[in-house]
Amino acid sequence: MSFHLPDSPIFSVKPITVPAPGRGADLQVKVTAPTSGRDLPVIVFSHGNAWSMDGYGPLADRWAAAGFVVVQPTHLDSRRNGIGWDDPRFPTIWRVRIADLHAVLDGLDDVLRQAGDLADRVDHGRVAVAGHSWGAQTAGALLGARVLGADGVPGEDFAHPAVAAGALIAATGTGDSLTPFAAEHLPFMRPDYSTMTAPALVIAGGEDRSRLSTRGPDWFTDAYRLSPSPKSLVVVAAGEHTLGGVAGEAVAETTDEDPARVALVADAVAAYLLDALKVDGAAWAALGEAAAAGDGTWSLTGK
Repeated sequence: MSFHLPDSPIFSVKPITVPAPGRGADLQVKVTAPTSGRDLPVIVFSHGNAWSMDGYGPLADRWAAAGFVVVQPTHLDSRRNGIGWDDPRFPTIWRVRIADLHAVLDGLDDVLRQAGDLADRVDHGRVAVAGHSWGAQTAGALLGARVLGADGVPGEDFAHPAVAAGALIAATGTGDSLTPFAAEHLPFMRPDYSTMTAPALVIAGGEDRSRLSTRGPDWFTDAYRLSPSPKSLVVVAAGEHTLGGVAGEAVAETTDEDPARVALVADAVAAYLLDALKVDGAAWAALGEAAAAGDGTWSLTGK
């Protein structure tokens, strides 16, 4: 990468409990932020299946060092809650995930007050959502994507008015190519991106071959191809589903461990959101220049 993002000292506070009546378990979040600075933008991040607020440190820490306040909820599907594929609650967890993000955004002031002086240091007009894998579908719902029912009719609109932009990392594609297992256990994995109007960056791995779809890596570009502009797409040519290990170092499900690849993903998201939230466009412009002059290991396109 030929550009440099700020590298500020950071701190984290956890756990902070967010009111979520009827959820069946406390909704807890972790906040990571720079130790100084004002008018800070916010990223609310949704983790992938089975993870928690304690994962994705390589992303959260790098974003906070670049000047963001990062809020990470632990969703109900986290391993620590012991809810597996066959649990009767599992079919509705996708809705609980979306409700989790709404609860965090609706209660953001209180969350930030419990994390020190952050309530006075953030810019509430500069809020983004991001997510990886299942978390990307969750975040996409707050950007305007919907879930198609079995009859092909789009479901509820879960867009949140506080969300100005987003980043979807390894977001699952449309549901017309689900494997039998996915169709049985994940019937909600039928996103309709035609209504996802908010600005967003989509990041996909060129070697991400999911067991949930009969299609190849292009499945993970649907969120870009099928949504209205403005959108941008970064494809990491050799990236697999964890894109080098975004969930953490030496994580078992990482099949393509590469710290430089993780840094690329983190910095691309930070640069995009700094531009989309109208904080500073310099890093995003530099990313474009780096892509144009690159060696083909990753690409950047937009519409």
